[in-house]
Amino acid sequence: MMRRNYNEEVTHLLKRQFYEWDTVRDNYNRLSQADIRKIQKYNFDLVLQYNPERIHSAIVNIDLKTISQRPCFLCNEYQPSEQQAVIWEGRYKIQVNPYPIFKRHLTISTLEHTNQRIEGRIGDMMQIAKDLQDYVILYNGPQCGASAPDHMHFQAGLREDLPICNVLPRLTILIIYSNYRDCFGYNVNWFCPVFFISTPNLKNGEEWLSDLINWLPVHEGQTEPMINILCWYKNETWYVAAFPRSNHRPSCYGCSDGQFIISPAAAELGGLWPIAREKDFKKITFHDVECILSDVCLSIKEIGDIARNLRDLLTYYSLNKTTNYGTSSPS
Repeated sequence: MMRRNYNEEVTHLLKRQFYEWDTVRDNYNRLSQADIRKIQKYNFDLVLQYNPERIHSAIVNIDLKTISQRPCFLCNEYQPSEQQAVIWEGRYKIQVNPYPIFKRHLTISTLEHTNQRIEGRIGDMMQIAKDLQDYVILYNGPQCGASAPDHMHFQAGLREDLPICNVLPRLTILIIYSNYRDCFGYNVNWFCPVFFISTPNLKNGEEWLSDLINWLPVHEGQTEPMINILCWYKNETWYVAAFPRSNHRPSCYGCSDGQFIISPAAAELGGLWPIAREKDFKKITFHDVECILSDVCLSIKEIGDIARNLRDLLTYYSLNKTTNYGTSSPS
């Protein structure tokens, strides 16, 4: 049976929502006129976008009490009557994000109300990326950027809008594992350290990302390691960029002088920074960006230590030909 053309269905959904929903039309028109600045490192850019509508996500409180007392905006009964969806494989609904940072911005949420957690959903993320090949799929962990940590969801934005999608495949990768068609490694020359996977095999990508997540610590009171993930599909190959985290927000987060209302998530780590306050947009420098990212991401040394452990693990798998590869935490 021929697979549905989700890319085409989503394009039609966007056109309908632009025509029928004033909030969507107005906010996307505003985005098209947004002021842009660029910060350069070596020969690649980080894009700053002045976007006042993002103040809602930048200041959202995700503590358990606050979350439990507000209606879930990803559940059908609390969504605007104008909001429509494309149902993916009877499990997720793809919807237009009415407060965009991408020229085309989607929210992809489970039909049931269940907590934000990547476990068991890496394959879904990769298959959605293949079905929406114009897009990059974003996952924000419940303690590092998800505005709805009580409802499992991905986001998606036009791949061309996120700088890392064009840059990362061309950067020098420090190899953890590779063969003639697969690569699993990390890079320390991007604005922050990043693990990188490229493979034409969904199972390999799923297992390696699982291995990485299994090596990361789960802090007290959290349900999974802190991580942001990007996934896209191009030329019959999956690409995954994964950013282990140390903190939700940087030490400079706040409204006082010398502080910024900036709370980085997957988009920012991928090189697109929507900034809600005009003074933050005009003031922020390359040094500020580096300080913010060093506050919320693991250090180069920590990334290197994880990479060495993963290299040893994959060597062990290769030598022993284990059958449960990538499914359980190494001891």
